[in-house]
Amino acid sequence: MAKGILGKKIGMTQIFTQQGEVVPVTVVEASSSVVLQNKTVESDGYNAVQLGFGTVKDKNVTKPMQGHFAKAGVKPVRFIRELRLADAPEYNVGDSIGVDAFADGEIVDITGIAKGKGFAGGIKRHHFRRGPMAHGSKSHREPGTIGSRMSGGGGKVFKGKKLPGRMGGNKVTIQRLTVVKVDAERNLILIKGAVPGPKGGFVIIRNTVKPMK
Repeated sequence: MAKGILGKKIGMTQIFTQQGEVVPVTVVEASSSVVLQNKTVESDGYNAVQLGFGTVKDKNVTKPMQGHFAKAGVKPVRFIRELRLADAPEYNVGDSIGVDAFADGEIVDITGIAKGKGFAGGIKRHHFRRGPMAHGSKSHREPGTIGSRMSGGGGKVFKGKKLPGRMGGNKVTIQRLTVVKVDAERNLILIKGAVPGPKGGFVIIRNTVKPMK
């Protein structure tokens, strides 16, 4: 069964297992995600559920969104995402999904917005190798050739060429992470390893669905 919740990254820490091993974990606050809308194949052409998470002041909510929240009968939320789930019709508008939807040892996929690192060169951004550092070299950290001499019109730089530019700030999904512990009383879920995004960033947690053989 496919399932998912929304949460906020609190930070990283470490815990000890019963065998005394240190496990680095990311703490995610995942208080109840509320169902705002239910989409089905009959009405929208696909099955999906729209979830909301977090709090927002009423003055920061636009009138169209105020109507959307009023139709669902829920309070305004800050973070809204749509998850395509095969069993979306089983969810009802207004339902709340908490951390107890997951269990210790479960495998999940987590999506978040990576930290923005500003403008970066090819070595940092794409892990290029540097050129010779001797005095005779004039290309220490430059990207090198980016095109070729073509007959009848000169060279051309193709789209998608790896070049210096803005690094980070894109959507990243890390697959097959392990849920170390679920604390339902404090609405916390501990994920083994690192999770995309900065502290306070919103994330999407979905269970890893095994592909059909």
